[in-house]
Amino acid sequence: MPISSSVRRKASDVSGRSDFSPLASPEQYMAVALDEARLAAARGEVPIGAVLVDSEGQIIAQNGNRTIELCDPGAHAEMLVLRQAGRLRGNYRLLRTTLYVTLEPCVMCAGALVHARVSRLVYGAVDPKGGGVVSLFQVGKDTRLNHLLAVEGGLMAAESASLLKDFFRQRRGGVGKVKREK
Repeated sequence: MPISSSVRRKASDVSGRSDFSPLASPEQYMAVALDEARLAAARGEVPIGAVLVDSEGQIIAQNGNRTIELCDPGAHAEMLVLRQAGRLRGNYRLLRTTLYVTLEPCVMCAGALVHARVSRLVYGAVDPKGGGVVSLFQVGKDTRLNHLLAVEGGLMAAESASLLKDFFRQRRGGVGKVKREK
């Protein structure tokens, strides 16, 4: 399972390793990303989590959104994971890696994935209002760029979307809450 951590841990406190055996399933990696998203929600952040995995199946880095905590508009889960992995590897190029993220990356994060030379992106829910990979823009598929991403969407999408919907529903004080039958 994912690294044990408290909700208050800082981005710099994450060791970037997990006790997953190599070549775990994509669902297991996305489960780690979902755990990071839940930790982000508990901190009052938008619940998005990300995990970067190397070609042997080892988790290099994992984190959740921290834009509020760090007062940093660039502290999206994907960006934090890429920064941490770059520091750990001593190189900004993260060749032969896969990023698992709970929501389709925005344009900023998609651009960073291209610049970091991440090989593959696997995301959960689509982001029709801000998606930079399939919904609004196709940053990872634009042949004018110097690197292309293999993109797979929809992995555990319902759970990813549910976390986001529940988070924003609570933020609005239950407005738009679906009534459930008893």
